[in-house]
Amino acid sequence: MKLFDQTWELLKKEVVLEWRSKYAFNGVLLYVVSTVFVCYISFSLTPGFDKSEGYKVVWNVLFWIIMLFASVNAIAKSFLQESKSRLLYYYSIASPQAIILSKTIYNILLMSLLSILALIVYLLFFNNTLGDPFFYFLVVILGSLSFSTVFTMISAIASKAGNNGALMAILSFPVIIPVILILIRLSKHAMDGIERSLSYGDIGALCAINAIVIATALLLFPYLWRD
Repeated sequence: MKLFDQTWELLKKEVVLEWRSKYAFNGVLLYVVSTVFVCYISFSLTPGFDKSEGYKVVWNVLFWIIMLFASVNAIAKSFLQESKSRLLYYYSIASPQAIILSKTIYNILLMSLLSILALIVYLLFFNNTLGDPFFYFLVVILGSLSFSTVFTMISAIASKAGNNGALMAILSFPVIIPVILILIRLSKHAMDGIERSLSYGDIGALCAINAIVIATALLLFPYLWRD
């Protein structure tokens, strides 16, 4: 119960700070909208491309590339922006598990909201090629959860290594590649309207990766926190 109370209070703190500044939300939303608009202009310079065979593949992959970099921009600062004095204060009032859980939950909420808005903007600019829109929406939410868990854990590790942004990119690469491949395959199934039961294996693999990452973060972060 104590862990739940600490996590809840820290989560409220994260939400209040973001509501006051809106730094991460506005910055990432601007990045998503501007990137989608630039892609739209590029596609418009190629007449007939939206009717070609490769349009769906490019449409899908481009969306996940945009969301990947948006996630890095939004979540990388989870721990990197925290000062040493503030981290010391957290150390005195809360358990490390509550801190990593609150950061993870906050990033999941933030990325879910940004992903939904990004998908809406994406559909406004580009032709709707979704055979199963609801399933694609679920995949986007799963992707937000996956990006949030992975990058939150890596951000915590990088913060204990001198806030090295390059280290975060190196550590996240082997974990995020299988995640992005599964998400692209799942979302392509949704675009093609393929029977959902054929995607249950990939969904299970994605959930397993998320569970492993969260469990690893809960086990590893207390040792990092002591340094």
